[in-house]
Amino acid sequence: GTGSQVRLPGKSAMEPQIFKFGTPYSEMYRSLAVTPEDEAFFSHNGVLQLCKRGSSVKLAPQRWQDMTSKAVQKHHVVIAFEERIYDAVIEDLQTREPTEDFKAIHVICLDTKDNPHEAKLQGRVALELCWILEQTKDLDMEGPELVEQFQEEQMTHTQIKVLHQICYL
Repeated sequence: GTGSQVRLPGKSAMEPQIFKFGTPYSEMYRSLAVTPEDEAFFSHNGVLQLCKRGSSVKLAPQRWQDMTSKAVQKHHVVIAFEERIYDAVIEDLQTREPTEDFKAIHVICLDTKDNPHEAKLQGRVALELCWILEQTKDLDMEGPELVEQFQEEQMTHTQIKVLHQICYL
């Protein structure tokens, strides 16, 4: 994430469920499923499934800006699913001190409606794009063209424009 806290959908738009970055997904799940009514509500809106999926990947949500440059530099491609997150990642990369290695990081945005159905669809789209990018011998040279080609060939079913920028760190 790029915000100051982890915000999950609550029982209304005015009442999001807020957690600190670093709060384990298992702890979030438990706090959202305290009563049978809460468990039913958060199961129905997909938030409990999000916590389960998150816990299968890592212990807890992490804040992008708190990652060290060395940790960030391990990523060749960063995919954001909201344009504001894409913008925040680019801004963060542009304000960091350059490292000695000065490596390219491809930042890509697949802007997605914030709901479980759209997230599942765009997750598959992201996976397809990653498979394509992984096949290249020179990501820095071929990446922009591959992303553009992907937009033209694979994204015909949607209005979503794939955003892509190369940053160096």
